[in-house]
Amino acid sequence: MNETLRDELLEMARRDQTVRAELAASGELFEVGYEPRMARVHERNARRLRRILESVGWPGADLVGSDGVEAAWLILQHAIAEPDLLRRALPLLQAAAREGKASPRHAALLEDRIRFFEGRPQRYGTQFDWDAEGKLSPGAVANPQRLDERRRAIGLPPLAEQMEEARTRATAEGDGPPADYEAYARARDEWAASVGWRTN
Repeated sequence: MNETLRDELLEMARRDQTVRAELAASGELFEVGYEPRMARVHERNARRLRRILESVGWPGADLVGSDGVEAAWLILQHAIAEPDLLRRALPLLQAAAREGKASPRHAALLEDRIRFFEGRPQRYGTQFDWDAEGKLSPGAVANPQRLDERRRAIGLPPLAEQMEEARTRATAEGDGPPADYEAYARARDEWAASVGWRTN
């Protein structure tokens, strides 16, 4: 166990969650665009996580404990402006999950996150966004008839259950649908292209 690395990951995750909570409480987190203070935290954490991956691969439970793995996962999934980092981490996380050092659920969520930002259908339906009807809904899903079966295989609840939970959490945090969905969708897609998620 590398206690120094574990403590560092826990502190990075704590800072992420502290800033997120402050911005959610003020309402700034849910304004259009990527809130600059939150973006800075994510960028700083992503730079450090990139160096960790280069040094030790995915920091598994054997190296940083189960809470350290959760912290690394939180940092990675929030590094949305770093497509190359998420893409680089996916095979490392998948390998760690196969070896029992990370959660298969985390690997599935990361795969979906990458697909979602690239504009491709998800495998597990884990990534949600506001739709044109003003509902928080999963992005497009490949082979939806087998979706809950795939989710069950990696320990995820049925989609309907996760959707209800996501909508309840959004309401509790004061998050709501955009006033102008077309402008929102356009800004989202332009951002995805600007950071390298999409090439066309």
